[in-house]
Amino acid sequence: MPSIEKRGKNAFRLVIEAGYDSLGNRIKRSRTVKVSTLKEAKAELAKFQIEFEVGEYISPEKQTFEAFVQEWKTKFVEKNLEAKTIVNYLYHVNKRILPYFGKLHMNKIKTMHIIDYLEKLHTENRIIGEGTLSSSTIVYNYRVIRSIFSKAVDWKVIKDNPVKGVTKPKEKSKEMDVYNDEEVRWLIQALSSEKPLFRVLILLALTTGLRCGELLGLEWKHVDLETGIIDVKQSIPMFKDGQPIIKEPKTKNSIRKVSIPSFVIQELTGFYNQSKTDRDALEEKWAAGAHFFVFSSWNGKPFYTKTPGDMWRRFIRKYPQMKYIRFHDLRHTSATLLINQGVHAKIISNRLGHSNISTTMNVYGHAIQSADQAAASKFDSFFTDPSTPLN
Repeated sequence: MPSIEKRGKNAFRLVIEAGYDSLGNRIKRSRTVKVSTLKEAKAELAKFQIEFEVGEYISPEKQTFEAFVQEWKTKFVEKNLEAKTIVNYLYHVNKRILPYFGKLHMNKIKTMHIIDYLEKLHTENRIIGEGTLSSSTIVYNYRVIRSIFSKAVDWKVIKDNPVKGVTKPKEKSKEMDVYNDEEVRWLIQALSSEKPLFRVLILLALTTGLRCGELLGLEWKHVDLETGIIDVKQSIPMFKDGQPIIKEPKTKNSIRKVSIPSFVIQELTGFYNQSKTDRDALEEKWAAGAHFFVFSSWNGKPFYTKTPGDMWRRFIRKYPQMKYIRFHDLRHTSATLLINQGVHAKIISNRLGHSNISTTMNVYGHAIQSADQAAASKFDSFFTDPSTPLN
């Protein structure tokens, strides 16, 4: 028979019957819940009984970390998180977290296990000669582990969360590496000898500040060549099973209209005419259906998310005199160039699709401060030698 035992001021121990073992002994399952009244405890007992009868009960004393992660994956991750977040979470789980915790029982994992794991991340790659992990990678591992054990507590698999006693690792902010005015002029000149597709890709990244996923999701119907305005309405953050995941940009502010300079409009016009001719010639070999992406493979399918970065690295390797920056840093370069030209931070924030202007101020605070100091120096021209007579 199910039973309830008082275990403290606001705690009750619930007991249900779970059949018989091979020797004919009665099997019981128990769970301690924190509730204030017997009535609430009875309600929890009823839920506990139903959970067991429908096969959703998880035995804490027997469940390994690896087994629980499968529950966490199917019952939480795949049902509640964005596709890209799912990929990132499971990447870190499979690469490092499962190999370390997998065989341990959930109720045996203590705070020190997690502290030791995070400390190991600081040193493991150095030991095997692959350099140290970035602070952001270590913080991401912490976030994933915190999610796993938070759900284990919510689902009453474990009583206490061992992550609660762990201090979140410090994340060092990466310094942006951008091109200055002279390097941008050199870049534009070097692009003149590149194929139109790559040239337009880099020019748009540089002059609009669009994110890589936004560039990949850009279709010709979003480009108004008459007004010179790009309508940023969708993004391709990742591929799944070889197919692009097309979705709205990351925030509502990322849905925006961005003006482009006249020389880029000219480049786009020529590139569009050639792209349309190529599409029409493919006929049944066209693989993008109704989509007509600005940047795509020969058959119309959009580039994979890593393709722009790969193309950019190949391009930069041809010019050893040019410093290397990441493809994403072209977005930062775009913002920095506008800041140095005195464009208001609000306009820059809108162009970049930031959720608010404070994000722009935080990300580009150093560049804005430098531009402000340069602006202040303009007042020097008003202050001449006091001994100079006025005309």
